[in-house]
Amino acid sequence: MPNLLPEPAPTLLPADPHAAELLAKADTEEAVKAVAGAIPAYSAAWARLAELALAAGEPVTAYAYARTGYHRGLDQLRRNGWRGAGPIPWAHEPNQGFLRALHALGQAAGAIGEAEEAERCATFLNDSDPAATAALAG
Repeated sequence: MPNLLPEPAPTLLPADPHAAELLAKADTEEAVKAVAGAIPAYSAAWARLAELALAAGEPVTAYAYARTGYHRGLDQLRRNGWRGAGPIPWAHEPNQGFLRALHALGQAAGAIGEAEEAERCATFLNDSDPAATAALAG
């Protein structure tokens, strides 16, 4: 039997050109920290910090950064109509900060032995948009 209920509309976060420009110019960890400190609601900065910490072999630090980006992203998603379900398209660039933070949270959780949380994050990422899972898998 086909699902007769409409699927939730995709959630598209608003762009923040100023924050994106600052982050694009941030070529050191300290510069990325400055962006996160100046614009703490910008999930992409927290995601970048988490990715840098993971690359440096610092999963606890990565976990803290990723969790911050994840929660700031959830706040933005809710303010923009997301009700806990529905697509969060990877192709919409402003969504990528949240999706990268979610992915980094799963990676960091796995690295510190939080297997259940790592699995929840992987499922949430794929449910949000399988394209995000594919893009971040490499």
